[in-house]
Amino acid sequence: MNASQEIQPILEIKDLKKSFGDKHVLNGFNLKLFEGENLVVMGKSGSGKSVMVKCLVGLMQADSGIIRIKEQDIEILGRSELDLLRTHIGFLFQGSALYDSMTVRENLEFPLRRHKKKLQMKENTETLVREALKNVGLEHTLDLMPSELSGGMQRRVALARALILKPEIILYDEPTTGLDPITSKEIIQLMRSIQDTYNTSSLIITHDVDCARVISNRMILLVDGINYAEGTFQELSSSDDPQVKAFFKN
Repeated sequence: MNASQEIQPILEIKDLKKSFGDKHVLNGFNLKLFEGENLVVMGKSGSGKSVMVKCLVGLMQADSGIIRIKEQDIEILGRSELDLLRTHIGFLFQGSALYDSMTVRENLEFPLRRHKKKLQMKENTETLVREALKNVGLEHTLDLMPSELSGGMQRRVALARALILKPEIILYDEPTTGLDPITSKEIIQLMRSIQDTYNTSSLIITHDVDCARVISNRMILLVDGINYAEGTFQELSSSDDPQVKAFFKN
C-alpha cells in the first residue's frame, strides 16, 4: 500500500502539548483512532488523560499540537463548523453528568433540541428518545428522575444520551468508575454491543485493566505525557518493560 492509499484515521492527535506553569502534563502526545475501532488510553491518576480529553472536545486549549477529527483540524474551524462537527461525537462523561432537575426524557431531548434542526433530522423526537433508551435496556425509565435510578442505570441513560444523535465517534471517560464489578461488566458488554450495532469508533479513557482487556482492539499507555507504548492488550500485558508491566500488576 502506498502513501496515497494509507487508511486515514477518523480522529488524530499529533504532538499535543499542555502545561500548567512548570507542570508539563502532555509532552507531545500522539494518537490515531480508526473507523470501527475501540481504542483504550490507559494512564495512572494525574497522567494527563482528562487533560487530553478536554483538549479533544474543546473544553481546554492545548499549548500546541494538532487535533484532527474526520480530517478537519479543529483549531482552524469556526464556531458553527466546530458545533456541527461535535454532532458526530458522543461523549459519556465520567460520573454520567445527567441534569438532576430533568427527567430521563428531558435529558435525552436536550441534545436533540440543540441539533435536530441543524441536522435536518426527520424522526420524531419521541421516537428517537425511546429508541436510544431501548438500545440500553431502559425504555421504562422515560419519566423518572436521575435520583430515582441506580448508578449503573444513570450510566446507561448517559450512554443513551451520547448515542441519540447517532454519532460516528464515542468518547468514554472512565466508563466503569464508581460502579460495582457486576454493573461494570454490564456496561462493558453494552459498549461492545453498541460497537457491533453501529460500527462506532470509540476512544475509551480508563485505568480499569479489566475494562481494557475486554473492550480494546488496541491500547495506548500514557506515561510522562507521551504515548509511551502501543499495541493489543496481549502484546502490552506480556511486555518486559517495567513501565508497561506496572499497568498490569494485580
